[in-house]
Amino acid sequence: MQLSLQAYWWPLMSEFLIETRNLHFAYHDGKPVLNGVTFTVSKGESVGLIGPNGAGKSTLLMHLNGILTGQGTILIQGRKLDKSNLADVRRKVGWVAQDSDDQLFMPTLFDDVAFGPLNMGLDESEVRLRVEEALQTVGLEEATRRSPHHLSGGEKRAAAIATVLSMRPKVLLLDEPTNNLDHTGRRTLIRFLQKHPTTKIVASHDLEMILELCRRVILLDAGKVAADGPARKILANAPLLSRHRLEPPLSLVARARPDGQAPPTPPD
Repeated sequence: MQLSLQAYWWPLMSEFLIETRNLHFAYHDGKPVLNGVTFTVSKGESVGLIGPNGAGKSTLLMHLNGILTGQGTILIQGRKLDKSNLADVRRKVGWVAQDSDDQLFMPTLFDDVAFGPLNMGLDESEVRLRVEEALQTVGLEEATRRSPHHLSGGEKRAAAIATVLSMRPKVLLLDEPTNNLDHTGRRTLIRFLQKHPTTKIVASHDLEMILELCRRVILLDAGKVAADGPARKILANAPLLSRHRLEPPLSLVARARPDGQAPPTPPD
């Protein structure tokens, strides 16, 4: 049997899991959405991707596993992302869409979570093992035969994450993961993500969640990196955030007040 050099080469090529170099992208209207984005992400990091509406956050995430293709360079463990290795990259860099229904389209939850491993060509026993492992990880092991469309919003989000975890990725890309979740669902998701060791890049307007989950933040605006550094430092910088149409999380604002109280909520 001939061994593939790629199997040995992947982990050795770079200290960074993800690198982007001068990444540019525009949609059909020609307006730039990404305008020279450059950054790196190392193994084990949880990186928050923040910015106002239209900053390019979702577009950037979709570049990192080849859903969209722009100009510039993306490297996954030192290897340039291109058509020749797209399938391998998507196994290693898993994308969780903002709308869970975009990833849940099979008759049962088992079928949805099995879809990725089956397309990897794994045998039935390995597929079943991965499905059970992924559903247990997100707390949905009892929902195997349920229709995904009968799940609650929080369960759908967990199910969408399970469809990616069954591929055993090295990186999770999460686009607005707490969007449309109630308090309990949001808290459950945050606790899960805090405990899960996979490298994560999380795009969100939920800056309280970013503060809890991420030690580093990249602030994106007009398709450019406006700031990149420790999460607490950037999220406490009210003038910086204000320039980019954001506000510090209320928990940081409360700590900064002499009385330790959050500012009063303005009337509707």
